[in-house]
Amino acid sequence: MNPRRLPPLGALRAFEAAARLASFKRAADELAVTPTAISHQIRLLEEQLGVRLFERRTRQVALTADAARLYPVLREGFDAFAAAIAAIAARRARRAITLSATVSFTAKWLVPRVAAFRAAYPEFDLRLHASDDPVDLLAGVADAAIRYGQGPYPGLVCLPLIEDRFAPVCSPRLGLHAPQDLRALPLLHVEWRHPAARTPSWRGWCERAGLQGVAVDAGLRFTDDSHAIQAAIAGQGVALLSLSLVADDLASGLLVQPFGPTLEGYRHNLVYADNGPPSAEVAALRDWLLAQIAGETG
Repeated sequence: MNPRRLPPLGALRAFEAAARLASFKRAADELAVTPTAISHQIRLLEEQLGVRLFERRTRQVALTADAARLYPVLREGFDAFAAAIAAIAARRARRAITLSATVSFTAKWLVPRVAAFRAAYPEFDLRLHASDDPVDLLAGVADAAIRYGQGPYPGLVCLPLIEDRFAPVCSPRLGLHAPQDLRALPLLHVEWRHPAARTPSWRGWCERAGLQGVAVDAGLRFTDDSHAIQAAIAGQGVALLSLSLVADDLASGLLVQPFGPTLEGYRHNLVYADNGPPSAEVAALRDWLLAQIAGETG
């Protein structure tokens, strides 16, 4: 590809301004140079092109036929430059915030609600970072995170969000009515990465319900909650799931919670670096999350 052979940008700018304003003096004022400098740039351009561009008249200048062909092209080009630069500057001026959360919480709770964040805080660009591995907030990997557990979280401010509960859920097509029906249906299991004594499980649920004769260790197993949720929606069995993660699916009727009891889970917490008052971005995220939760539980 042959390189573009164009006149100097300064000469083109001087010509476009003088042509648009029909005056060397006003062009000089706009470009913050002297009228002599404008005349010099125009003369250089005329010499390079080998044509006259202006008819000098009293207190104004008029375009020649060649200049009249060149001016609209330059005007549109400079307008496009200005628009692109303004768009870039505006985007740089927008404030971005990164929120990290587990893959399941991001997919099932955050994603359906991001439109509400954009509506409430249009000046911020929200980036969701989905990972089951905790990110280093003190290193600035994300502005804030939603952590699931009891903590503690050294060096971080910890704001409680949702106290989780677990219960059997399934597709309404299964026609589940009583706990005894579990003996004839496949169970769906979520394998916890770091199980503890109080981690919800089918064995613990059956003990709480006083139900015997259920094959609590049999059935499909998943390493991710969202996959177990999809399997339950598809009618593949009954899952013991976080009610906060399936709240929308229960509300829409894709899933039902046919009976109790419920088991205590852990807590979803908003955490961010404890290095003074939160930034405007973190404060907006905090206020939005609290408002969302209050609106759904109030």
